[in-house]
Amino acid sequence: MASLRDIRKRIASVKNTQKITNAMKMVAAAKLRRAEEAIKAGRPFADKMRDVLMSLASRTNPGAHPLMEVRPPKKALLILVTADRGLCGAFNSSLVRRAEAFIKEMSAKNIQVDLVTVGRKGNDYFRRRQVGIPKAFSNVMNNITYELAGEIADAATGKFVEAEYEEVYVLYNSFRTAVTQVQILKKLLPISREEETGPRQTEYLYEPSEEELLEGILPRYVQVQVFTAMLDSVASEHGARMTAMEAATSNAEEMIYKLTLKANRMRQETITTELMEIVGGAEALKG
Repeated sequence: MASLRDIRKRIASVKNTQKITNAMKMVAAAKLRRAEEAIKAGRPFADKMRDVLMSLASRTNPGAHPLMEVRPPKKALLILVTADRGLCGAFNSSLVRRAEAFIKEMSAKNIQVDLVTVGRKGNDYFRRRQVGIPKAFSNVMNNITYELAGEIADAATGKFVEAEYEEVYVLYNSFRTAVTQVQILKKLLPISREEETGPRQTEYLYEPSEEELLEGILPRYVQVQVFTAMLDSVASEHGARMTAMEAATSNAEEMIYKLTLKANRMRQETITTELMEIVGGAEALKG
């Protein structure tokens, strides 16, 4: 049984941990505000670019560009976007489980899946397993740039054009609120006419030709989608970390309360025992 001194040491230790988790929650909240602004600024551009591209693709021959070429799938590439750090609840583990489920689903169709990992956690997990990782980007989530998204997109589009892969997907957590993140599994390549959804509402005039526009806009579209996925992932990570650290701080508060209550009871029992010993000694002297 722990002594009163041991319990007081535990209380002090939990209080120190509580200070750390509370500080991490505040840091995550500050970073979340900036990340939320970034993703909200980037989404309208990505959505409008997709609308224009889908409208253009619906008017164009599917063989007009290599990135639109549909081939029987034998190998697929999954861009997995995770965090570089932990302490963010189930943020990374849920993505890893979804990636494993996707690999099994594709394997059942006799389609092999390789990974491009963005974020250290995903790479650390899958490099110890029998999954091909032709490209890994670790320790990059603190400094997301459009150029980095271009490098990741080029790694995917290059392999697709070379016919090494017939399909390219991206998996990430999409930010909704500080406590809500939604897993998104999106097919990036090939870009086909069937991806356009809903009635066509806007007609566009193109200059130069549609084929020339496709040559310039398709690689950029993939880059924008990867960039948006990374921004979404960062905002989701900070939201998940803030929520996890808030829960840890509350748990520490509850643990401190219970330990303090236990320490007070032990102290009262000790005092009561000492008083009884004094009274018993006094009675013995009287006798």
